[in-house]
Amino acid sequence: MTYTEASMDALRLVGDELADATVATLFERGEVGKFNTLMRYVSTVGAPLPEGLPDVARDYLRETSAPPAWVDWGEMEKARLFFTDNNVHISTALSFASMPACYVVPHVARLLSATHSLKYPSKRMAETGQFTVYLMRPDAFEAGSRFVPAAQKVRLLHAAIRHHLRREDRWDVAALGTPICQEDMIGGQLLFSLLVLDSLHRLGIHMSDEGARAYFYAWRVVGAMLGVDQAASPATLEDARRFLDLYMVRHMGPSQEGAELTRQLIDLYEQVVPGTFFDPVVSALVRYLIGDTCADWLDVPRTPWDTVVKAAPHLLGLLESLEDRAPMAAWALDRIGHLTTVFELSSLTRGRVMHYAIPEELKKDYGVSSSVPVNRRWTPPPPTVG
Repeated sequence: MTYTEASMDALRLVGDELADATVATLFERGEVGKFNTLMRYVSTVGAPLPEGLPDVARDYLRETSAPPAWVDWGEMEKARLFFTDNNVHISTALSFASMPACYVVPHVARLLSATHSLKYPSKRMAETGQFTVYLMRPDAFEAGSRFVPAAQKVRLLHAAIRHHLRREDRWDVAALGTPICQEDMIGGQLLFSLLVLDSLHRLGIHMSDEGARAYFYAWRVVGAMLGVDQAASPATLEDARRFLDLYMVRHMGPSQEGAELTRQLIDLYEQVVPGTFFDPVVSALVRYLIGDTCADWLDVPRTPWDTVVKAAPHLLGLLESLEDRAPMAAWALDRIGHLTTVFELSSLTRGRVMHYAIPEELKKDYGVSSSVPVNRRWTPPPPTVG
C-alpha cells in the first residue's frame, strides 16, 4: 500500500462515523449521565444490557458486540502465546517506548493534556496495560471476558473527546485535523504494535517471525474494533513501516505538553520501582528505546545509567538462552513475567478495575491452540524515510 502526504491529509479529516453519531445523540438528548451510570454494569461479554439504557447506546453496543468476521483465530492464538512468552518485555516497551512516542507528536500531546489531568498519569497507563491484558487472555472474545466492552467504551470515549473539542471550539481543525482522526488512530495502533516489536528487537529479545506478525495482527483486530478504517490501515508490517515513518516525519517534534507528560511518566515509574537507587534506569531506558533526539525533545534527563542500559540486550540474551535450554527456567521466567505485569498493573490501578466513560465535562476525570516456532528470527522492516 502506498501512503502519500495527500492520502494522510485526507485521513486527518475523518473520525469514526458510528461512534460519533452515537455520542452526538446522547449529548443532544441529555442522556450522558444515565449512560455513564448504567455502563458500569456492562463490563463482560454476554452480560444483559441494563434496563433504561438509551436506545442509541443499546443499538451501538449490539452493532459492535462481535469482532470482525475476517478474524483469523489461529493468528490470535499465536499472538496470545507471543504475549505470554514476552509479557514483561512488552510491558516495558509499551511504557517506555510507545507512550513517550505518543508524547513526541505535539498535537497528540496537546490532546492528551486537554483530556486527562496531568496529576493522574497512572490512569492512562493503567487503562493501556489493562486493555492489553484483556486482549491477550484466551477467552478475550468469549462470554465473561472484559475486552469487548472495554473496546466499545474506549471507542465512545474517543468520540466524546472529538465531540467536546469541536463543539467548544477548542481545537483548530484546519491546522491540526480532526481530534483523534483516522491518521492518529492508525498511528497509535502502530505505536502499540510495530514500535513494541522494534523495541523488543532493540532489547535483543528472541522473536520468531510468526510471533511478531501475529502480535501485529492482533492489534489490527483491535484497530478495527476501535473504529479504524481497514481500507486505510496497513495490513502488513512492511506497509506499517511506511505509514509510521511518514506519520512521525510529518508530526514529531518538541512541545511543552510532551515534556510535561514525559516527566509525569518518569515520576510515576520511579515511584513504582522500589527504593531510589534504580530510579535513573527509567529515564535511561526511555532514552535508549526512543533515541537521543526524541528524548531531548521530551526533556528526558541524561543519567550515568544511559551507558549501563545499553548492556540490556546482552543480559536479556543470556536469560533467553537459559529459557530455550531449560523447560523449568522457561516456566519460571514466564511466571516472573506474569507476576511483574500484575504487580505493575495493580500498582497503577491501586487494585481497582478501570472504567471507561464519556466525560460529562472535558476536564473532569472519567472515571485453536498453536505453538509459535522460534527457529526463524523476526527482522524489522527497514526504514522508508531518510
